[in-house]
This record gives sequence, C-alpha cells and structure tokens, in this order.
Amino acid sequence: MRLPADAVLIVIDLQEAIDDPRWGPRNNPGAEANIAALIAAWRVEALPIVHIRHDSVERGSPYAPDSPGHRFKASAMPLDGEWVIAKTANSAFVGTALEALLDEFGATTLVLCGVLTPNSLEATARHAGNLGYQAFVVADASWAVDKVDLRGRRWPAEDVHALSLAHLHGEYATIVDTSETLAAAAMAKARQRLKEERFRGEA
Repeated sequence: MRLPADAVLIVIDLQEAIDDPRWGPRNNPGAEANIAALIAAWRVEALPIVHIRHDSVERGSPYAPDSPGHRFKASAMPLDGEWVIAKTANSAFVGTALEALLDEFGATTLVLCGVLTPNSLEATARHAGNLGYQAFVVADASWAVDKVDLRGRRWPAEDVHALSLAHLHGEYATIVDTSETLAAAAMAKARQRLKEERFRGEA
C-alpha cells in the first residue's frame, strides 16, 4: 500500500449515536481504538483529516442534531482547525461541500473509516470510486451490525461487514487494515520530505 502526501483521512459518522442499543449486535469491538490510532497518525504527519457528521432529518433518530447522540465520540473528536462536513444522506458527497474541499486540497487519494460499513461508509466509498478517487477502506476501523433480510433471516454483523467490503474491493476501493495504513501514512510523509530535501539540494 502506497499513499501520497495529500492522502485524506475521512472519518464517517463516529458519533455517540452509534452506541444506541437500537442498532443491535456489532462486530469489530476494537474499531474505535483503530480509528483513534489513524487520526493520531494523520495528525503527527500533518496529513488532512475530514470528519463527517450525520445530521439526521428522521424523527427520533439518535443522530438528530438535537439528540445527545449527535456529539462526536471522544475517540474521534475533531480538533480546532480540522474540517467537519455535515451530511443528511448516506454518501458524504451528497448535498455537501466535500468534493469542493477535496479539490482545494488537490486530493486524489482517500482513506475511509467509520460506520456503518454497509450504510454510510459503503455509500461514500462507492461515490468516491465513481468520482475517480483512489479510495482505501480500513476494514478493522469500521463495523457493521446484525441485519435481517427480507426473508426474515438474521445475518451476523461480521458477515454483513465482510460482504459489504467484498462488494467494494477492486471495484470502488481497496480494502486494507489499520497496521498497513499506519505504515503507509508514515512513509508518505517521509517520501515527501525526502523529495523536498532533494529539491533544495538541487536548487
């Protein structure tokens, strides 16, 4: 895995609402810690981070702006100066300034994590791929919940997660894990510094 020095970390819907018991059983209990590690690495390397916040318009949603669940989780709290994009649809590109912001960065590569894998994460990754971005989805920094299909069969969260990632991989995005993403982020900035030093040496 290789990342350019402008690779943008996009953290999707990491709000307290996702802890509401209505969502049911989930997988990847260590996802929050992995997301926190990614955020920390991006900050150390001074790479751009965009936090996506879901402002639900559905009555009674834990993601509604007037709900306590609307707050970002402590493990993914934006710092002053980091970008926050509010959305009301599943894809973070629909009805938002995300694409314009990425254009300002000159970004070509996105690293996505967050929730839920088959919902906002997958919708955003599909949209990113269709817009021509090189997208990476961090499998162990995201999670799904159990899902009942139209025949009444309950699918475990791990299976829902795995199938969603399988739909994305090779078509809209590349599926990676946290450890290789952290290594790639460090290398991206190191390559950039080396390039700058060579340029100064030649000047």
